Amino acid sequence: DDKVWLTLFSMNRYCVVVLFFILHLANGDVSYSVAEEMKRGSEIGNIAKDLGLGVATLSSRKARIDTDKNDKTYCEINLSTGDLVVLDRIDRDGLCGKKASCVLKEELVLENPLELHRVSIHVLDINDNAPLFSEDLITFEITESAVKGAKFLLTEAHDADIGTNTVQRYILQNNEHFTINVNTQSTGRKNSEMVLVKELDREQEKELNLVLTALDGGSPQRSGTTIIRVTVLDANDNAPVFSQTLVPKAAHGDHSTGPTCLYSTH
Repeated sequence: DDKVWLTLFSMNRYCVVVLFFILHLANGDVSYSVAEEMKRGSEIGNIAKDLGLGVATLSSRKARIDTDKNDKTYCEINLSTGDLVVLDRIDRDGLCGKKASCVLKEELVLENPLELHRVSIHVLDINDNAPLFSEDLITFEITESAVKGAKFLLTEAHDADIGTNTVQRYILQNNEHFTINVNTQSTGRKNSEMVLVKELDREQEKELNLVLTALDGGSPQRSGTTIIRVTVLDANDNAPVFSQTLVPKAAHGDHSTGPTCLYSTH
């Protein structure tokens, strides 16, 4: 029994030592924010200063940046200055899509003795994408009997950016027949619909071509356009009309049983 307790005590003490060693390795965290698409070599921050390390220490202890899960490395250390700099293009849209937060997880590794520092890089969105419609031409066939207030859902424009840098509003080319309504969903996405405000008349206009523009809220602002083509379909809204009045064929004194008329319906 004494041997068993002695063994358990030794194992527990070993576990405590290992746990302490692991905690010692993860010596501290540092966090930075950087805009996407920064040029290679751009300074993110002075990691030596932020962690209280001397610049000479970085070289003597072979400082380097490693990534979690063997992912691509987007930054490196300038051993002469202690700066953390951009190593490769950081495309937030490709890395994180529409996620509200985009964080790169990396580690600063120092040797002799081994020491690790977690590095979090928050990638900020910039307005580097314009709204884009999936179609260059949106077509509608609308009968001229359509009543005022009729609504027609329009194709949504997509923007790879997030927040205010994505689509904020739509503009429809000024015209006398249609206006536009924009509805904002709980997710922030915006849908638009075309609303008829003046009846169509095929006899006056058989086809309308209107420009629809989507605009984002970035600075500088970006936009995308598509064409709406409305083909006006005929409705039976006109009665037949004679081109001239009835003309009697017989003159006075004709004793025929009834008048014979000539007429035309052009």
